[in-house]
Amino acid sequence: MGITALLHAAADYLLSWVKLIQNREIGWLTINRKTGEYMREQQPLTKKLKLLLLFNPLTTWLDTTHAMRLYLHNRAIQEGKKEASSASRQRIAHFVDFFHINMDQFEPADLSAYTTFEDFFIRHHKPGTRPIHAPDDPRAAVVVADSRVVVYPSVAESKEIWIKGADFSITNLVMDKKIGRQFGDGPVASFRLSPQDYHRYHSPVGGVIKLFRSMPGDYYEVDPVAIRSGVDILTRNARDYVVIETEEFGEVLFVAIGASQVGTVEIHEKWQKPGARIGKGDELGIFQFGGSSIVVAFQRGKIEFDEDLIWPSKQAIAVDVEVGMSLGRAVPKVK
Repeated sequence: MGITALLHAAADYLLSWVKLIQNREIGWLTINRKTGEYMREQQPLTKKLKLLLLFNPLTTWLDTTHAMRLYLHNRAIQEGKKEASSASRQRIAHFVDFFHINMDQFEPADLSAYTTFEDFFIRHHKPGTRPIHAPDDPRAAVVVADSRVVVYPSVAESKEIWIKGADFSITNLVMDKKIGRQFGDGPVASFRLSPQDYHRYHSPVGGVIKLFRSMPGDYYEVDPVAIRSGVDILTRNARDYVVIETEEFGEVLFVAIGASQVGTVEIHEKWQKPGARIGKGDELGIFQFGGSSIVVAFQRGKIEFDEDLIWPSKQAIAVDVEVGMSLGRAVPKVK
């Protein structure tokens, strides 16, 4: 390749990044499941720079007391509280424009109908915009949220490729050794929601609620830059979880994890009672303002994740998905 061709290639590369920055497409690389196209998550440049500053080996080494992260954590909490004020509604139109949110998929679609930003943040999907995959097939599990997902056949593989926190384990995630033993070597799906996403989450399977617990904690970032650093994020953040007992998948663990600026991690009250029957795709709970994360764990040998989710995950590439899409199928029982 001649010098002219090299210069032209370099110019194309730099210009492509200028375009990405203009479109706010500077987040983690993902694959759009509907189109198969590679894309980057929309994200403010200032947030990207903050993440790179906070979650790198040098900062981790210097900030041994976590004072810097604690300061930003407290600021995030304060910002989250502002989203419930009447003045916060002024942010809605800019937010929708910044992230190119298609309000035709939500109700109400009229932005003036939302009294606060918090009210807008937990908006509902319009009926029919998120159909549930194979609604009458209990052996088919579904995606739990509009999000970016990675899936792994074991927790050990998820730690090797994706979740780099030194102390991450199912036991530490739920603070229960018995549950940790049940799910510690099983398949796991990790869903990450960004602030622009729909922030209600749904059950991946149909079954009966066996257990509910709520755990206080921090609200640190769950961006891949943070998750794939050595800082233990998922086991430090506030989280609620349920165990769902099913005939097809055995027991399924669903953990909703708060993150930066989230005011609430809330599993609905009716699902907090053991014995309650939940349907596949039923709304399980909500996150209030901010990014957030969900971990769904299955017992070993109970699920086969969809192939188009598996191969990108092995390359540390998340797949952009919508609630209700197929997640995987129950492994047939051996007779």
